[in-house]
Amino acid sequence: MSMDFNFLMNDITTQARQELIDGGYTQLQTAEDVSTAFSQKGTSLVMINSVCGCAGGIARPAALHSIHYDKRPDNLFTVFAGQDKEATAQARAIFGDDHLPSSPSFVFLKDGKMVDEIGRHEIEGHDPMSVITNIQAIFEQHCEEV
Repeated sequence: MSMDFNFLMNDITTQARQELIDGGYTQLQTAEDVSTAFSQKGTSLVMINSVCGCAGGIARPAALHSIHYDKRPDNLFTVFAGQDKEATAQARAIFGDDHLPSSPSFVFLKDGKMVDEIGRHEIEGHDPMSVITNIQAIFEQHCEEV
């Protein structure tokens, strides 16, 4: 039996994308999408999505549950590393030299500039609740009450 790798990956990435879209995140698929979204004033949480196990088991659940908090960012964005390569490269360029490119990860922007991040090393091997707590600590520091 032959398995079509691209068919399998398309199914996985479609589900991973839709999970965040259904949770209120705006998907950025092109470099132009990223530039436009990141030029907005206010606060933004950006999830750099991935197909790895820690993205599905830890990062995406944390992305979805962390936003149920008294303080939260104005905008929720996602780029998909390994899939939307130009969008991810543009996002990482905007994040700047201090950004450690990893996926999955979270980057917090204030008026389009990176002010904090949670890298893969703070996701992989951790439980979703500790990642949620870390995200909400960033919200507490930078966001207004909703």
